[in-house]
Amino acid sequence: MRLDVVTIFPEYLDPLRHALLGKAIEQGRLSVHVHDLRQWATGVHQAVDDSPYGGGPGMVMKPDVWGPALDDVAAITGPADTESAASAVAHSGQARHDENSGADVGSSYGEGDVDKRPLLIVPTPAGKPFTQEMAQRWSHEERIAFACGRYEGIDQRVVEDAENRYRVEEVSIGDYVLIGGEVAVLVIAEAVVRLIPGVLGNKRSHEEDSFSDGLLEGPSYTKPREWRGLEVPPVLLSGNHAKVDRWRRDQSLLRTAARRPELLDDVSLTKRDRKALDEGESPEG
Repeated sequence: MRLDVVTIFPEYLDPLRHALLGKAIEQGRLSVHVHDLRQWATGVHQAVDDSPYGGGPGMVMKPDVWGPALDDVAAITGPADTESAASAVAHSGQARHDENSGADVGSSYGEGDVDKRPLLIVPTPAGKPFTQEMAQRWSHEERIAFACGRYEGIDQRVVEDAENRYRVEEVSIGDYVLIGGEVAVLVIAEAVVRLIPGVLGNKRSHEEDSFSDGLLEGPSYTKPREWRGLEVPPVLLSGNHAKVDRWRRDQSLLRTAARRPELLDDVSLTKRDRKALDEGESPEG
């Protein structure tokens, strides 16, 4: 997978090269390309924003700067051509999630045709809520670009025009407002990249995540067995895998009911699940 990020603060994206994502880069499963938007700005001050039409507070990011930037990123030309494009397809021979699971990646061009345009993600409080399902779907992509807005956002014509070269998604990571899109990019990129086959050493790590089955993940424990007067639940020490699995399911149900009860509306519950919820505790705990 190739990630391109356009921002006026390239250093903000340094974490993309560390920890889990850095490991994916070393493995050749990921390449990261961060671009300074001011490379496409003109004039002495390299201005990237101007006052909004119709009045109002703040500044709006200019279309005549963003347009050429996104053109070059899509084509991997000009200032965007900072690294060899070969690294963008370094993992092209590896199994993809859709090949492993039989998932339908889909097409926007009609049956039998595949939309080859890269995906452009624009973080904005006005976007669709980001979900684990989106992360799973986007882990299939070979190229993802991010447009990091600042101030009052990017001129909407940039988003409309970008649809000629990209599949555009405007996305929000929560019902709050950040200073800019960079933090949202870090969140989305990590959520997506960790689902690329081989990035996590144990496939079950993401299969048992919160939201993977529509529920929140239950509590976890490790050594020591007793710590500050608190004991590990006995069922986890029983060696009975069926009971452990049931206990974990019950804890997941109870945590979801307590913290995000609306999620249960979309979960298929068995009689045993309903019993755990009705009793308010795991019978095996």
